[in-house]
Amino acid sequence: MMMKPLLLCLSCLLLIAANPAWADVSRDDAAAIAQRQSGGRVLSVERAERDGQPVWRVKVVTAQGEVRVIFIDVATGRAG
Repeated sequence: MMMKPLLLCLSCLLLIAANPAWADVSRDDAAAIAQRQSGGRVLSVERAERDGQPVWRVKVVTAQGEVRVIFIDVATGRAG
């Protein structure tokens, strides 16, 4: 009798723990990823589409003064 509530509780805990893996990359996370990759300062972050996939379009200025645009995949956080 005690096993069902315990299994239910354990299942809920596993779902809660796994939830961040399902969550989209936030605007702040995308900015941090682009900043780490470029070593520059983030100028703007906009949600966009690239090849039919949702991405963050992050504009950065490098230490050399070069303005770059870095695309961050919303689902995976990968820069491309």
